[in-house]
This record gives sequence, structure tokens and C-alpha cells, in this order.
Amino acid sequence: MKLNKKDGLNIVPFIDIMLVLLAIVLSISTFIAQGKITVDLPSASSTEQIKEDDKKVSVVIDKDNKFFIDDVEISEEMLKDKLNAVDIKTLIELKSDKNSKFESFVKVIDVLKEKGHENFAIQTVSE
Repeated sequence: MKLNKKDGLNIVPFIDIMLVLLAIVLSISTFIAQGKITVDLPSASSTEQIKEDDKKVSVVIDKDNKFFIDDVEISEEMLKDKLNAVDIKTLIELKSDKNSKFESFVKVIDVLKEKGHENFAIQTVSE
């Protein structure tokens, strides 16, 4: 049996597959990194830690006065519908950027009070 110089393991297809997988991983990781909403929370001297095991819904108001429920942007009109769908015993975690309008924060509180939902926490950073 005569061996040719071209006999052996061809790794070029393997390298092509690895490059495609690398491109997929890198593109997905950029989406994950951009998923967080940046909010500059106001500071307070009396802060409490929220238990992580509790079921909660996160309501965020960013510096441009956009509303987010569980990191999904919603319109001001949909805010009432989404919050009314939340169970009254569920903890609502409010995060409002310190540069957002106070009016936006009051709208969220107003919707919760209309429903009689009083289980909410206002998140701040400690001084």
C-alpha cells in the first residue's frame, strides 16, 4: 500500500465550524450584555435588602421616562393593564432613575394605589 502526501487528517472543515460557533457565541453575548437597563438610583440613608426568594415584578423608569416591566419596554398606556394583571400579593420593585420626572414615578404609584396594591418596594442605593 502506497501512502500519498495528502493522506491524513484534514482539519480545515473543523476550523470552519469552530469559527462559525465562535461568531455565534460572540453575537449572542453582545445581546445579553445589552439586556440591562441602566438606571442611576437615588441614594437614601435607610435602605433594606429585598429577599431574593420572593416572587417579584420589577418596574423601571429610566432617565428618558420610559417604562419597563421585567426589562421589557412598555408604553404608558399599557402600564395600567400590565400592573393590573399582577397578583395583589406579588412584590412590585420600583426603580426610578434620579433624573427621571417625578410625574412618571407618581403614575406608577397611582396605578398601584387604584388597584389597592400596597406590596411594593422603592429601590435606592445606600449612602
